[in-house]
Amino acid sequence: MAKKSAIEKNKRRERLVKKFAAKRARLKAIAEDRSLPEEDRFMARLQLAELPRNSAPTRLRNRCEITGRPRAYYRKFRMSRIALRDLAATGQVPGVVKSSW
Repeated sequence: MAKKSAIEKNKRRERLVKKFAAKRARLKAIAEDRSLPEEDRFMARLQLAELPRNSAPTRLRNRCEITGRPRAYYRKFRMSRIALRDLAATGQVPGVVKSSW
């Protein structure tokens, strides 16, 4: 089980990313539009830099929904390999069967 503080920190980041997503996308579009004047693009970059760092989507960490583990994460199942193995062994993940050859 991961530290509660790390899990909560990531949840706060998720909320910030969602809150500032539209504003961040608008400012990035202005900053990258070469048809606009250089001053407008520069101002958009300054405003983008003033946004909270934790509102950037790259600062999010994929974590297991069950244990909070940050590593060995399967996106398709939204859980770590350990939790997936435990649930698959008990037959709680549909379509997953133990392989043998």
